[in-house]
Amino acid sequence: DGLQAVFNTGILGALIVTVIGSITWQIIASTFPQAFLGNPLTYVFLRVCLFVDKIGICSSAWVLAKMYKKIGGFQKDSVYIGTAQERKQMRLPDDTSNVHITPGHILKLPAFAKPPEVLKKLAWDET
Repeated sequence: DGLQAVFNTGILGALIVTVIGSITWQIIASTFPQAFLGNPLTYVFLRVCLFVDKIGICSSAWVLAKMYKKIGGFQKDSVYIGTAQERKQMRLPDDTSNVHITPGHILKLPAFAKPPEVLKKLAWDET
């Protein structure tokens, strides 16, 4: 019954179609590159794919960021620290008291193990 429940979800069918659908065209393109790239239909598909990629509608990072924002209740920086104009009017300077590192040096982060000696030598090497 458990195996049948997995089959009923349709995930296996989607996985098989995805694998066969993507691998088949990759094998054909690698076997016959001139014939594949010389096909005018390939150029149209390429342009459509580049357009979709450019608008970012398929970027999973956007979806994950929206979910993370909703779950975490995050807001824009202006809510927490104010806009640049508000900070300028209140004469709030930037807090640089917590910045004790310079470029090229390892920052000791909390909850992380001490860096290996090789990394320490690499960071402090001036040559």
